[in-house]
Amino acid sequence: MKSTPTLRSALTARPRLRVLMGESTAIGPGKAALLESIVRHGSISAAARANGMSYRRAWNLVDAMNKSFVAPLVDTSAGGAHGGGARLTDLGREVLVAYQHMETKAARAVAREFKAFERFLAVPEASHAGD
Repeated sequence: MKSTPTLRSALTARPRLRVLMGESTAIGPGKAALLESIVRHGSISAAARANGMSYRRAWNLVDAMNKSFVAPLVDTSAGGAHGGGARLTDLGREVLVAYQHMETKAARAVAREFKAFERFLAVPEASHAGD
């Protein structure tokens, strides 16, 4: 059964890149999105909210990234009268940009194969309110 092009084009299927260190993901799409949110919001808690995750989950991801690289990717400052915050270190910015470039290149490299692969993917049904 063939799906309509409009419905298929509305889907967000795409290949994604993960950099593994043994069994752990040093950086992948979720961690990159968290880093991007830290840049935008200046705090781990705001970045967590923007990514729909708990502060604890975001902190654990930041901690794992900081331990996966030669130096921390995220620098934090404790709260106080003006509140705490978080920012990417120079290495954090370099890693994020390098990851984004690798992901773009990887997607381009497999674009033809991925287009053919899409025919194997199911088209999700429209969600029903109240189900």
